[in-house]
Amino acid sequence: MSESDRLSPEQLRTLFLFEELSEEQLGWLAERGRREERPAGTAVYEEGEPATCFFVLLGGAIALSRVLHGDDVEVSRTDQRGVYAGATRSYLGDRVDQRYAHTLRAVTDTEFFVLPAEEFAYAVRTWFPMALHLLEGLFFGSRAANAIVNERERLLALASLSAGLTHELNNPAAAAVRATAALRERVAGMRHKLAMIADGRLDGSELHRLVELQDDAVHRAGKAPTLAALAAADAEDAVGDWLEEHGVTDGWDLAPTLVSAGIDTDWLDAAAGTVGADNLGSTVRWLAYTVDSELLMGEIDDAVTRISGLVGAAQQYAQLDRAPQQTVDVHTLLDATLTMLQAKIPSGVRVVREYDRSLPPVSAYGAELNQVWTNLIVNAVAAMPDGGTLTIRTWREEARLLVEVADTGTGIPEAVRPRIFEPFFTTKPVGEGTGLGLDISYRIVVNKHHGDIRVTSEPGDTRFQVCLPIGPPEEA
Repeated sequence: MSESDRLSPEQLRTLFLFEELSEEQLGWLAERGRREERPAGTAVYEEGEPATCFFVLLGGAIALSRVLHGDDVEVSRTDQRGVYAGATRSYLGDRVDQRYAHTLRAVTDTEFFVLPAEEFAYAVRTWFPMALHLLEGLFFGSRAANAIVNERERLLALASLSAGLTHELNNPAAAAVRATAALRERVAGMRHKLAMIADGRLDGSELHRLVELQDDAVHRAGKAPTLAALAAADAEDAVGDWLEEHGVTDGWDLAPTLVSAGIDTDWLDAAAGTVGADNLGSTVRWLAYTVDSELLMGEIDDAVTRISGLVGAAQQYAQLDRAPQQTVDVHTLLDATLTMLQAKIPSGVRVVREYDRSLPPVSAYGAELNQVWTNLIVNAVAAMPDGGTLTIRTWREEARLLVEVADTGTGIPEAVRPRIFEPFFTTKPVGEGTGLGLDISYRIVVNKHHGDIRVTSEPGDTRFQVCLPIGPPEEA
């Protein structure tokens, strides 16, 4: 290094960062640091590069910027002599990732005092041991506190989802219990009526035809269309009148069940011709019990299928049976999240899915992506207190897969839009939000999956877009 590249101890003392150092310490810095120049418009260092140097501005103007949501955003600009940037955390050693957190650019021709990161780290650790302990405590304490708060945010979200899942499971479970109790009564009634019918009053051929009627009634019940209220009432009146005319007591109570199975007066005429007038009342009741039992078994099947679907969605949502990173179909993740959040989506919010089913699977951390979808969907629903449309879209742009969560709500004010991904920033009333949902989502998408998350908003049209690379994410 030539003498022209060095700064003297006296020159270093003119910098506010070094003005209180001893002559020996200034001499040490003068021996190990160097003067460097950068022309206007060039990058001194780039965000994400290994942090190898500590820079102190000697002259000129500089700007710090960060890539936020896909845009290069300038966060600071100054021409104050003595300001510093670069490897400011090198004293923490390999306990943290030593990379530049910003991009530093020369706005004008600039001049720096440059100290290698390992030399700066040695100076801090050796000259300021008490300050080092304080700085370490502040850094690692803040990081630990953030981790605890982030974990609490996840637990709160899980508790909310668990409550919603319990509510969703309770409905079909209660329906299955009610249908099972009613089915038990119908089966007991069928046994009683069958004993009366077969008590020597029907020969074998007549009993065989009766069983055929039963099978036909079951077949009709499985295919019967759902009638409009007025048409169903007319059909019940007709069946009720027929039963009353043929001396079947309580016929009006049986009519709704028979109509729901598609049984009409023509079918009843055929049944009467098979069993005769003496056995008609018992036969009709027996057939009504058969139809009712079939309908109840259908209810039980629907309820159990719904329970199974909810459990499957919960498993898919939490990715309980998979490795942290796996190849996933984002549509499966989105559908599982919507199922889990069903209790949180008001009836006034219409959900629209616009999926590009040709998209390939991606290698991702499924459970964490589900957390992103949850945060975006919950926020979208909260923005539509009076109802609206929630739209989930997917499409591909070159080597990226995009997922968009859009709502027709109130929108995000332009003044606060740049801050929505900041930790602890929230526009919700006190006690209704921690301000961490979008911060966590940003870190999952950007840091963990090396993707991007963007937002555009105006009243009636807010869109969050998540961009994921179509390829394996590197280990964060």
